[in-house]
Amino acid sequence: MAGVKYATRDQSYFEKRGLARYANVTHLWALGVGAVISGHFSGWNFGLASGGWGGMLIATIIIGIMYLGLTFSIAEMSPALPHTGAAYSFARTSMGPWGGFLTGLAENVEYVLTPAVIVFFIGSYLTGIFETPPEWQPLWWIAGYVVFLALNIFGVALSFRVTLVVTILALACLVVFWIAAIPNMNFNLWALNIGEGGVLLPEGNGPFLPNGIGGALAALPFAVWLFLAIEQLPLAAEESMDPKKDMPRGIIAGICTLLISAFMILWLNPSVNGVGSFALGKSAEPLLDGFRAIFGNDIAKVLALVAVIGLIASFHTIIYAQGRQIFSLSRAGYFPTFLSVTHGTHKTPYVAMIGGALLGLAVMLVLWFYLGSAAGGAIIGGTLLNMAVFGAMLSYIAQGISFILLRRNQPNIERPYISPFGVIGAGLTIVIAVVTLFYQLSDPIYRQGILGVAIWFAVFTAYFALVGRNKLILSPEEEFAMEHQAK
Repeated sequence: MAGVKYATRDQSYFEKRGLARYANVTHLWALGVGAVISGHFSGWNFGLASGGWGGMLIATIIIGIMYLGLTFSIAEMSPALPHTGAAYSFARTSMGPWGGFLTGLAENVEYVLTPAVIVFFIGSYLTGIFETPPEWQPLWWIAGYVVFLALNIFGVALSFRVTLVVTILALACLVVFWIAAIPNMNFNLWALNIGEGGVLLPEGNGPFLPNGIGGALAALPFAVWLFLAIEQLPLAAEESMDPKKDMPRGIIAGICTLLISAFMILWLNPSVNGVGSFALGKSAEPLLDGFRAIFGNDIAKVLALVAVIGLIASFHTIIYAQGRQIFSLSRAGYFPTFLSVTHGTHKTPYVAMIGGALLGLAVMLVLWFYLGSAAGGAIIGGTLLNMAVFGAMLSYIAQGISFILLRRNQPNIERPYISPFGVIGAGLTIVIAVVTLFYQLSDPIYRQGILGVAIWFAVFTAYFALVGRNKLILSPEEEFAMEHQAK
């Protein structure tokens, strides 16, 4: 194939890179929901400052449509191409090695940096709960990585059991909040307390769109938090007991769960007496604000532990995704192949998980100690997170294009599930992702992350151009792509 060369590997190469099948549809549902759920605890609410409650509602509907198009496209592609590579695999079959590599690299930015940001927030919460000195925060990060790497490394069964438990606990926390909020809310007074220009209206009853449709569109990047990372589910394809049946079911059940939770939290959290959209638009802990308003401040530390559960659910599940994503690119030779070696007993990609964790942790520590705790923390909590979202949007565009190309150029691939939204759904995903990118770039804070993403792409693309493309391996993803290209 023009531009790349394949190296020969015997069976022993793949024996050292074996995975174990364990996950059923319930585990897959938990993997998808757990990855996202921390975004229902915090992050989404900053969109209230941009668009008011009505603008955030419109933004959530638009982003919900994007994720419906994306997840149903993935639900069709994943059982048709049931490989660990997921987005890279889809793009490799539809757009060749370079398309597959660049798509995989966009996801790599997301899956390496997102756990780093989440463990930063976990450390911030635990610092407050246990009253440890702020300068000790890096110790919480290291402890978080060590504990959850261990849970992911020592067996796929253990990993999925933990995923299921923490996801159910996080959802239970949200359900308790919904039930408690309903008798303690006044929608018109509190949710609609933002006026034109973003001013506070103490009497509420403000306009539906205080900043017009422009404010609603500016809220799009924040609405992403309500669904970000559901797309990681296909990375479990080679560890699923029956990916052709269970993968579509898990993905669809996951997005339906998240849609319900997203609209419940958007409706109830700003409506709680004493909270309101105006205050929530600037809050780092919106769900805690709601709990405090309902139950009082006396149990603040207990409530903080509630928030940590949501963060832990996402941290644990995205570490899983990080490992599989690096594993698949390494097994095929796009990344150094030593990263894809799996544990001899537990059959988990421990080298990939450790490597991704060390990279994310190293970025955090350099920023923390070089810039100081205040400036470094601001960049970790803001710029790195924006880089992850930027990478995700790029991968969504690539996956939408992959779906359309596979439908057009590979109609004879066996498709156990057919997306009811078809090419239109994939097309909407692409359009909305492009619009969201535009509004990310319009925000000066988001723009700071672009340079970081550019450096990330430059370093890894240079490696692939100089080394990786000459040493590709016929992994399952590569074999499938070449076979269907030949046909």
